[in-house]
Amino acid sequence: MAKFSPMMIAPPVIFAAFVGLAAVGMFRDDPEGLPSTLVGRDAPAMPEAELPGYPLASDAMLRSGEVTLVNFWASWCPPCRAEHPKLLEMQADGMSIIGVNFKDTQGNATAYLEDEESPFSGVGFDPQGRVAINWGVTAPPETFIVDGDGTVLFRFAGPLVGSDYEQRFLPALEDALSR
Repeated sequence: MAKFSPMMIAPPVIFAAFVGLAAVGMFRDDPEGLPSTLVGRDAPAMPEAELPGYPLASDAMLRSGEVTLVNFWASWCPPCRAEHPKLLEMQADGMSIIGVNFKDTQGNATAYLEDEESPFSGVGFDPQGRVAINWGVTAPPETFIVDGDGTVLFRFAGPLVGSDYEQRFLPALEDALSR
């Protein structure tokens, strides 16, 4: 007769626990969404550092009476490069966009905007990522829709391209612009 050890049951129990956690994660309401504690609150401050050669992003730009986008980006970020044509298109259509360059160098950021053209009405420089922390940014690119009074209306994590952009970001932007 074989001996039974309590340790024989531990691996299947641990495996079952992992399966249970995965199932809960898969069936939650919005597995792609990253909640933002800023929605409905005043936008945090803009960086005080500027990117030479570009207008400095200011808090007054967020309270101009017009809906504004705040886009966190970096020159080293491939998804930021992927969304750049969309930002240029939106800017050409009259959208006010503030860019916050973070965890980058002045030289790389400036060269990127010179090579690709700047879609930003103001640019803040956040080399240490401290302002990004206040905004709750987890990774670039992230874009916030800010009402004309400086209230954050929506947060979009990821590049402004593809079906996620069309299905989540555009409706939120259209809603903000129709207010």
